[in-house]
Amino acid sequence: MNSKEEPPLVSVVTPVYNGQSHLHECIESILAQTYTHWDYTIVNNCSTDRTLEIVLEYAAKDCRIRVENNKNFVPIVKNYNNAFRQISPASKYCKVVGADDWLFPECLEKMVRLAEEHPSVIVVQAYRLIGTKVCGDGLPYPSTVIRGRDACRMWLQSETLSIFGSSTTLMYRSDMVRSRYSFFKESNLHSDTEVCLEFLEDHDYGFVHQVLSFQRARDDGNTSYTQTFGTMLPGRLYHLIAYGPKFLAKEESGRSISKQFAAYYDYLGWQVFKKRGREFWRFHERELALLGYPMSKARVALHAFQYILILIMSPMRILARLTNRNAI
Repeated sequence: MNSKEEPPLVSVVTPVYNGQSHLHECIESILAQTYTHWDYTIVNNCSTDRTLEIVLEYAAKDCRIRVENNKNFVPIVKNYNNAFRQISPASKYCKVVGADDWLFPECLEKMVRLAEEHPSVIVVQAYRLIGTKVCGDGLPYPSTVIRGRDACRMWLQSETLSIFGSSTTLMYRSDMVRSRYSFFKESNLHSDTEVCLEFLEDHDYGFVHQVLSFQRARDDGNTSYTQTFGTMLPGRLYHLIAYGPKFLAKEESGRSISKQFAAYYDYLGWQVFKKRGREFWRFHERELALLGYPMSKARVALHAFQYILILIMSPMRILARLTNRNAI
């Protein structure tokens, strides 16, 4: 970056609903950034707690902080889109920070440096800390940039790779965000992954080999919902069906989809023993139907029966699963 030129502007956005518990920590992490050429917009989604009071206090002290209030409450993904629409027309990069999350001090500096060194990169990611655990999958060190098509192929063919992280772990080029009215597809709860699959076809993916963000898993938040209902499974199946043909050979795409169906029904078979309510089963019936694959109750029963066989043959394996598994 040329020191004689003004550094590129980063528009930071935080969509929030009833975030008073951790909002101070989130905002303070932006104020503590070593990279100082940023503006920050917080979009309040009709909060009923002290959220608005908190953000107005910060906005009164720092002119780089701006507050937007939704006139009506909107779903979470729509509020993210409302936030994306607030980025400055002068910004070169856009950084999302969840209201429960925060950034390490060097986050913006490190991400902007990588993007400036590699103009072909439109998405930058780094490792994140969830509680006390470092999470996320990156590129083999010391590699920092790969073709976007290769990143998409890696994600589509792996059942566990998380190179697209979550919205708080990513930085986007602002032109990418401004390219359409609704940056995130509002019908897709995992639209932060989908935008990577959409935009990386003709651009590159960058990775910083440092832990640069902290993500909190709330009991009453969106993360909890995705875990309780297992939304990642139909979400991943949708992405494979929609984007597999674009990045994978026909045989590769077919194998990945088949593996995902097997994992999906394995999960549903296990949920039979978790005594899930009707809402849970209606959700998965609806999701599979929307994908064009109505739920097979016979297949669910078969996978449940397989767990019974495992219990008979290896009870300690099931006991470990019962004590160690989370909601999914």
